[in-house]
Amino acid sequence: MVYLRRSLIALRKKTACNIMIVLSLLMGLSLSVGADVELPAIIGDNMVLQRGMETPIWGMAEPGEWVSVVMGDQQAATAADTEGKWMVKLHPLDAGGPFEITITATNETASNEITLHNILVGEVWACSGQSNMQWPVSRSVNAEQEIAESDYPMIRLFSVKRVVADEPLEDTEGSWVECGPETVGWFSAVGYFFGRALHRELGVPIGLIHTSWGGTPAESWTSKETLESDPVLRPVLTRWEQIMSVYPQAMEEYNEKLALWEQESKKAKEEGQPVPRKPRAPTGPTSPHKPTSLYNGMIAPVIPYGIKGAIWYQGESNAGRAYLYRKMFPMMIVDWRRSWGQGDFPFLFVQLANFTKVKPTPVESSWAELREAQLMTLMLPNTAMAVAIDVGETNNIHPQNKQDVGLRLALGGLAIAYDFDIVYSGPIYKSMNIRGNKIRLNFKHVGDGLVAKGGEPLKGFAIAGSDLKFVWAEAKIVGDDKVVVWSDQVPNPIAVRYAWENNPICNLYNEEGLPASPFRTDQWTGVTNLGLIPQKIEQEPQP
Repeated sequence: MVYLRRSLIALRKKTACNIMIVLSLLMGLSLSVGADVELPAIIGDNMVLQRGMETPIWGMAEPGEWVSVVMGDQQAATAADTEGKWMVKLHPLDAGGPFEITITATNETASNEITLHNILVGEVWACSGQSNMQWPVSRSVNAEQEIAESDYPMIRLFSVKRVVADEPLEDTEGSWVECGPETVGWFSAVGYFFGRALHRELGVPIGLIHTSWGGTPAESWTSKETLESDPVLRPVLTRWEQIMSVYPQAMEEYNEKLALWEQESKKAKEEGQPVPRKPRAPTGPTSPHKPTSLYNGMIAPVIPYGIKGAIWYQGESNAGRAYLYRKMFPMMIVDWRRSWGQGDFPFLFVQLANFTKVKPTPVESSWAELREAQLMTLMLPNTAMAVAIDVGETNNIHPQNKQDVGLRLALGGLAIAYDFDIVYSGPIYKSMNIRGNKIRLNFKHVGDGLVAKGGEPLKGFAIAGSDLKFVWAEAKIVGDDKVVVWSDQVPNPIAVRYAWENNPICNLYNEEGLPASPFRTDQWTGVTNLGLIPQKIEQEPQP
């Protein structure tokens, strides 16, 4: 356009006929830009499309424009609606590639075409949660070698930009890239190791959509409609409204404290004294802790992209409200499934790893209660849980061993999503029987049998009587799927707990090398169902 305007000025001294010719060119150009087609970031070069299902392709055009999508011998077409939105669905595709997709928008006078290159068809998974999902390959165990050996061009990576939004967004920022040493380093380690395991086993392209944010609670990833619809969850929204109502005053107080801190810090530096701690800004409207904000900003923009399922690593930021998480987490999963409109797609999640100091005696634990809430979520169909009670680090909320976590998630995926006949879970408590001074526990997912890793004795079991006081217990494996627990201090036991701490010492596994999930047989009041909605927002260290 700049070039044509300059040409027009230069031609003003020429004949009227020549001017009319230039004006005609300008009018033709104006008409041609009327035919325009735009695609969301998630639909682009290098992407992986989900095989075996109708494939949605969507975008924007001028209202009423005719949009056609061609991939191989398939063609689908539709007209953009009054808002310019359009969507077509390709028939189910077989794994393979690379392919090209041509998208054309046409009106009465012009057309506009986009061609997408290097497209694969395979298995697509969303990878979400908080910082342990965000934790990159470059900071995992054996990172240098993992990055050097990451040349998997059939694995494609897409990272959703971290954005807070008040309303569901229609697009995000990002692009699909081939997996390799130049791209994998800052991608989700859990996501990559999960996808790599699937690729090796299935032999098909794998697409991984990474959308996570460190330190965030589950309510941030849940839609407003779902939170409003449930009387147990609705107070989460009310609490946030209360926080926002005092935010202006809190900011004024913060600014005053900040100014004073700056003066004191300057003086301390001049006198060679330690600098005082900087005041913390109050939680505000742009916080990723805001309920629904990350669903709006980081989930909605990739819906309805075809996926096989989702993996999830989160819970640390909800540990203080574990009892509420019993409702929050399953509702979030149902929410995503309803939003995507693909039925009860597989949803795989990681149980909280061990963390903090080991306690010498049995104690109550908010982290144990959060793990219990995660365990209870297995009641939903097409779910699997990767137990990580043995990969944590005492002084690090971000354990670096993400390889085992990714592999255990992949086992769940192979079984739940792809019908592999494999042992994909560690032992899970099923039932108990009291026999005199002993309690016999029955388990499922025992595989070829229960074992005490590292040899007997079993560790991590506690037992209690009617006084509700737990003491460490002796335990022994009986048969393939049972454990007998007892203590001379408890002649009439009524309840058993296993690995019921933030950082338990425990060693019950199955023969396949998968650890048992922590559990309890009682339903006594814990530490997180006394007050479901705390007044303070807890934040974890950022990766």
